[in-house]
Amino acid sequence: MTLACRNGRSDSLVLEGRVVAPAQGIDDTLRITVTDGVISAIESGGTGTAGAVVAPAFVDPHVHLRSPGREDEETLRSGTEAAAAGGYCAILAMPNTDPIVDSASVLGALVERAREEAAIPTGFMASISKGQQGEELTEMVELARAGAVAFTDDGKPVTSAGLMRRALQYGALTKFPLALHCEEPSLSRGGHAHEGAVSAELGLGPYPSAAESVMVERDCALAELEHRPIHVMHLSARESVEAVERAQEAGVPATAEVTPHHLVLTDEAVRSLDPNVKMNPPLRSAEDRSALVDALRRGAISCIATDHAPHARHEKDVPFEDAPFGVTGLETAFSALYTHLVLSGQLTLETLLERMSSGPARAFGLDEPRIEVGARANLVVLDLDAEWTVTEEGFRSLSVNSWLLGETLRGRVVQTIADGRVVYAA
Repeated sequence: MTLACRNGRSDSLVLEGRVVAPAQGIDDTLRITVTDGVISAIESGGTGTAGAVVAPAFVDPHVHLRSPGREDEETLRSGTEAAAAGGYCAILAMPNTDPIVDSASVLGALVERAREEAAIPTGFMASISKGQQGEELTEMVELARAGAVAFTDDGKPVTSAGLMRRALQYGALTKFPLALHCEEPSLSRGGHAHEGAVSAELGLGPYPSAAESVMVERDCALAELEHRPIHVMHLSARESVEAVERAQEAGVPATAEVTPHHLVLTDEAVRSLDPNVKMNPPLRSAEDRSALVDALRRGAISCIATDHAPHARHEKDVPFEDAPFGVTGLETAFSALYTHLVLSGQLTLETLLERMSSGPARAFGLDEPRIEVGARANLVVLDLDAEWTVTEEGFRSLSVNSWLLGETLRGRVVQTIADGRVVYAA
């Protein structure tokens, strides 16, 4: 699997503090020595401030880098630097760019650019269908050879069941999963907010939960038919969670992700008519949010993904109905979830860290960040006592369409080590 980043020297350093590595059962105060980018010693008796935590760095399987085509919104350099500041050691980028990543030539150029510009290891998904039009499959085998890490039409659903089945069959030759944006456009068309009391009161076009869940049901059924793995992207609805769980219980190799904004907010936030709370799928009810948190806690949803979707200021500075879907999230994900879910007792710190690191890595067959002697250093240092306010000036991303602007959060990333290099230090 190809993950690319710009070359740099491997670092040597010593980290001390409470080490939390859920996948390895570690929760102790330790001293970690990194020599030339590799963990060379782990010793007991480390020191550090009470709020200092060292953990496996994060993996984000759902990021929009907007390159090529919209470098005014994000670039490979700015997006990966934002990821480094958010504690990430690896990200996977979506193919809905301009041009769309549907050919080996476009993909190959991106991989080469990442070797020059990307601050952290970055993988690229290629599209399932040519031009993301849902009519003809891409040359998946050729794309896999050119470096694709998975396939998705994210931004658009594959509406044809026949084409989706053929994609599962053809994708088997690559051994890489399909990551699916589940949306039935005949139900979501014209929708700007979750179908419920809020959209009715505000007169916004309704986007029902069924627009997502019926497609989740269909894709899980096709995955069962073809005995192929699928990854369901940005779940938002209780019914979708139930569909994924039924598939998992039936033996379907289905994984799923959820975003920070769907875990924290409900459609009540839409009453502000702030375009920065407009996303696809939309924020849903309190019942949906509760179902997502519970599924994440139990492991039915194994991944937290930001769906980092930068937009230029003028695109979001319009009435709610006219604004594009999408919000940023790389630099705020950990702090938002620590503040709203861990400190409130809805989720343990250990679960949050696992779902941001090992869970996403496993879903896509990436090496899991591990704290063990001999492992390449992929580490994040967190200050759980830090308080900070989200401001436009603090972002490394070129875009500022965050749903958290002006909010004070607890917990902050203070250092990120990715592939043996210090890529961020506060």
